[in-house]
Amino acid sequence: MKKYVGLLFAGALFVPLAGHSQNQLPPGTEAPPDSSQRAASSALDDAESKIEQHNLQAARPLVQKYLKEHPQDARGLFDLGYLDQAENLQDAAAQDYRRAIAADPKQFESRLALGLMLAQQGKLDEARDQLQKATLLTPSAPNPEAQAQAFRGLAELDRTKDPEAAKDALLSALRLSRETPQDLLLTAQIAEASGDEETAATAYRNLLASKPDSAIASQAAGGLTHLLLKERKYSEAEPLLTSALGRDPDDPALNAQLAATLIAENKSSQALPVLEKLHQLEPNNPSVQQMLADAYSETGHPEKADPIYSQIALAHPNDPEALQAQAKNLMKEQRYSEAQEIFARVLQLKPDDGDSWSGLAFAASENKQYSTALQALSMRAKYLPETSGSYFLWATSYDNLHQPRQAEEYYRKFIAASGGKFPDQEWQAKQRLAVLGRTH
Repeated sequence: MKKYVGLLFAGALFVPLAGHSQNQLPPGTEAPPDSSQRAASSALDDAESKIEQHNLQAARPLVQKYLKEHPQDARGLFDLGYLDQAENLQDAAAQDYRRAIAADPKQFESRLALGLMLAQQGKLDEARDQLQKATLLTPSAPNPEAQAQAFRGLAELDRTKDPEAAKDALLSALRLSRETPQDLLLTAQIAEASGDEETAATAYRNLLASKPDSAIASQAAGGLTHLLLKERKYSEAEPLLTSALGRDPDDPALNAQLAATLIAENKSSQALPVLEKLHQLEPNNPSVQQMLADAYSETGHPEKADPIYSQIALAHPNDPEALQAQAKNLMKEQRYSEAQEIFARVLQLKPDDGDSWSGLAFAASENKQYSTALQALSMRAKYLPETSGSYFLWATSYDNLHQPRQAEEYYRKFIAASGGKFPDQEWQAKQRLAVLGRTH
């Protein structure tokens, strides 16, 4: 039996149907083919031979000619769908496969092909329906590999939503074909989704040990890293990712994981080049934009972070977190008037955000708007406990408004809370207490 192998889906087998469809006859009988039937079948055989030889251009006119004479023939419609899909004519291929299924609902091959295609397109419910039906059918010629592919497709679809169903589907696939490295990866992913992280980690490690230089090793490294990061085992994750990126340096997921690992290890300066590369790979990824901007800001480059924060805030004008990050970075650039304006916008969206009340108070103080600073500190106190920093801000605001008794009270609270951690501010507070003490 001729087979179309691996042209459209990794690991998928597509077989031309064994003879064109005809009405079902009583058991033990068959219709004697007339000369026109034999000629038609031969023409389709020729087309399928050319498909096997990867000569798709020569096969297409033969299949189209056949379908002009037999427009509802499921075998010919499947072949046309296969040709369309091989040329990336996805909509046309889906239509061909649906027509083949309508002509012969028991045709395994078109259901498998359509189900896998829909899965790639993210149409998961439709894909699951077609693959489920395919698992209940038999290929036109014995083909356990193709049947196993239908079960593997189901396992992929269900691995996060229904891990138990995915496990059963994978076991059914393994009864029909040998285990592959992809199966081991899928086993790990299913185990992780079901909460069995020990089994998942073992499977990922086994795959890395058995296929260290393969493309699938990067996926295994990513899966194992995800588990290690959940356990905060950053020192184990970093060399694993470095090794994986040696094999696949432009993998966005691995670069993102390495950046996250380095940031978690307080290695933001080392994370910067990784994030810059990741930003080049995925310039419109909002998570990458946020990570890069944060890293710039935290490593003393707020001017580089500013255009990225501005872009994020422009794209999400009603997102308090995006606006707050922009405002905090503006504070580092000493652009206090702009920061104060943005903190005020944040608080219109999220009035109970104590952190933004702190930012507003500090920005207003730097802008010499001491009454506004005191109002912000009063609001902050509703949501956050006082700190040495907030005490100092209370004190300096009262001091600049020439309210000595209140200023003196908060300078003393600041010194008690500071405990020597802020020597410059403590010296300033003591100097002001000395002056204030002589004024009343």
